[in-house]
Amino acid sequence: MSKAKLEYIWLDGHQPTQELRSKTKIEEDFSGKLEDCKLWSFDGSSTEQAVGGSSDCLLKPVSIYPDPARENGWLVMSEVLSADGTPHPSNARAKIDDDDNDFWFGFEQEYFLMDNETDLPLGFPRGGFPGPQGKYYCSVGGRYTWGRDFVEEHADLCIAAGLNFEGINQEVAPGQWEFQLFAKGAKKAGDEIWIARYLLNRLTESYGYYIELHPKPVKGDWNGSGMHANFSNTTLRTCGSKEIYEKICEAFRPLTDEHIGVYGAYNDERLTGLHETAHVSDFSYGVSDRGASIRIPIITVENGWKGWLEDRRPASNGDPYKIAGRIIQTVKSAKI
Repeated sequence: MSKAKLEYIWLDGHQPTQELRSKTKIEEDFSGKLEDCKLWSFDGSSTEQAVGGSSDCLLKPVSIYPDPARENGWLVMSEVLSADGTPHPSNARAKIDDDDNDFWFGFEQEYFLMDNETDLPLGFPRGGFPGPQGKYYCSVGGRYTWGRDFVEEHADLCIAAGLNFEGINQEVAPGQWEFQLFAKGAKKAGDEIWIARYLLNRLTESYGYYIELHPKPVKGDWNGSGMHANFSNTTLRTCGSKEIYEKICEAFRPLTDEHIGVYGAYNDERLTGLHETAHVSDFSYGVSDRGASIRIPIITVENGWKGWLEDRRPASNGDPYKIAGRIIQTVKSAKI
């Protein structure tokens, strides 16, 4: 009989930023289908999700992808349930109101590649700083580019896993990179970001690197790291109305604190009003404005106000489930 390795992946209960956890289940003659993934359990007292006297939490498989690094391996994204089978308080995925997959999301995940020996981003010399930002964004060549082999391997892994991986580029600081993913359906978009993050972190084990998702890991005159959320629903994709777009954007204005509250910890260090950001306490929107809270892409306007919006505020360490859930709630509140 053939044996399959099922890597169950979930989010722990750590605050203010949840982390990935995983463990392997061996199954015989596994079909590769989600419906054949069994409910499993883990020790929640070791992940800040239960107490020792009642420590069992459940893992509910919600999506499955081939594991490109393991023969007959599978990546099983899982929701955390309490012992009674109800969604655990740390389970933001279960709260997303998008059962019909009307909302589409494209996330732009920025991150820093860090050297384990120096605890500095790749390209940062010991005891100093590289040249100022400006020559690193989308750069080519060893003078301004670090980590390309790693980034290319991660892209290949994501594509082989069946993720809807859309692109990569170096960002504005040395050692800072970005990848993009798109999915039709908020839960699927969140699943794919978390699987991509899992593959990203697992790959660092072979390189002597680690991933830094803090939104402002390098203080000073450097861009921070975000996870811009591009989103649409049927209305945004088809309405053809500037007025409707503005009404939806205005629905975000009175809920600024609610959005910032789920857009990632320490985001105030990044959202300063400088380095292509709006200030954390302000709200604004505009066509092609990368200094606004929400950017209306020029392609949307040129397509007759049919397209999508980009919320530029989410931090690189944000939970895509929480971000998508909050955006959907706000767009629906516009009652269009």
